[in-house]
Amino acid sequence: MLTLDTIRQAPKALLHDHLDGGLRPATVIDLAREYGYDRLPTTDVDDLAAWFRRGADRKSLELYLETFEHTVGVLQERDAIIRVAAECAEDLAADGVAYAEVRMAPELMTERGLTLDEAQAAILEGFRIGSTNATAAGKPIVMRSIVTAMRQAARSVEVAECAVRWRDAGVVGFDVAGPEKGYPPTRYQDAFDLIRRENFHITIHAGESFGLPSIWEALQFAGAERLGHGVRIVDDITVRPDGSIELGRLAAFVRDRRVPLEMCPSSNVHTGAAASIAEHPIELLRRLRFRVTVNTDNRLMSGVSMTSEFAALDEAFRIGLGEMEWMTINAMKSAFAPFDERLRLINEVVKPGYAHLRMAESRVATTA
Repeated sequence: MLTLDTIRQAPKALLHDHLDGGLRPATVIDLAREYGYDRLPTTDVDDLAAWFRRGADRKSLELYLETFEHTVGVLQERDAIIRVAAECAEDLAADGVAYAEVRMAPELMTERGLTLDEAQAAILEGFRIGSTNATAAGKPIVMRSIVTAMRQAARSVEVAECAVRWRDAGVVGFDVAGPEKGYPPTRYQDAFDLIRRENFHITIHAGESFGLPSIWEALQFAGAERLGHGVRIVDDITVRPDGSIELGRLAAFVRDRRVPLEMCPSSNVHTGAAASIAEHPIELLRRLRFRVTVNTDNRLMSGVSMTSEFAALDEAFRIGLGEMEWMTINAMKSAFAPFDERLRLINEVVKPGYAHLRMAESRVATTA
């Protein structure tokens, strides 16, 4: 098995992480005190972390989303957003993440008067500060932003326009998130059409709590380039008693087209999309060579990091450094950063990083 230290040192790429799902518990308490937010269930750091974890692990996406009331509640001021975004970059860098696309819905940050643009500007400023601090600490990270529209709201076109306005300042794509059931991607067609007309990037939460129709609509109507979660694509794969496997038309399309799956194993267990890590479809999809990537989703709510996610997969499936590198390169190939930047990170950071770790493992094995 891989050691935690080895996993932490390995360069990692993250495509699916929510800013409002990754706050430090101490920061939530500090911001609540500073800005007069008085609805926290506790002001003890350890108790609050445990509360978020218990609240999220209720086997329902809708219940999981309820825990965000408090993190969004303390993200209504510019300075609070900058602090949280900076800490996000620092925390990811300390965990060995070399490239991250972190998403947030700016419309959730406007309750106290901020505009969409002011909220997005604060996110990007925080990422700039945090990545600068990370580089100074010897842990360089490339931070990019994905602008998310909420399914249950009616501002998707406004939010899409905001994403396009900030595309040259660090925003790399557009997303739709929130409850899947009752909110099909086709409800936001105008927003997706706008993004496509601008030659911009689309990723959609699909195939998490809802099934194959969600994935089909995301791909064929909305034009999604990646699937946020996409775990239910396994419903279109038949594993026969003799071990042979047959892909349905949609599953075959997803694999043949190399559609990236932004898989978040622990979060999927917490929302009930998978029964356990050991039973998570990521193993079957990995063996069938779908474009699988590993992600955190919500680090606070699920109590995870990229290191802990890979450690859990290694414990369940013995993925080793080779498969870890393969999934990291999958993520870098699928990132919305420009091609030259992706290629540079793969060739100058990811591949050399894993080669160094394999050499270190070889030396340990030789001397053992």
